[in-house]
Amino acid sequence: MNIQKLMKQAKKMQDAIAAVEVNGQAGGGAVAVTMNGTKHLLSVKLDPTAIDPEDPGLLEDMILAAVHDAEAKLESEIASQAGGLPGMPGLL
Repeated sequence: MNIQKLMKQAKKMQDAIAAVEVNGQAGGGAVAVTMNGTKHLLSVKLDPTAIDPEDPGLLEDMILAAVHDAEAKLESEIASQAGGLPGMPGLL
């Protein structure tokens, strides 16, 4: 197998993964986040009803849950793009 061809394919796959964007939600959509394929958080959207000054811990928990939801969706998306190759999500 040609190593240059393999490197080009790997770079193409890496670029495709980096371009992926997924959304995660929590609290019935009260908290929504967008994450890209390199696991950078791109945005956080908060419904005003999610902000309770009496219970800031609830909002913190919802943000974490939305990020975890996005991470799970990202891992699934990467696995599907990698054709189910074992270990691919762990590369990021």
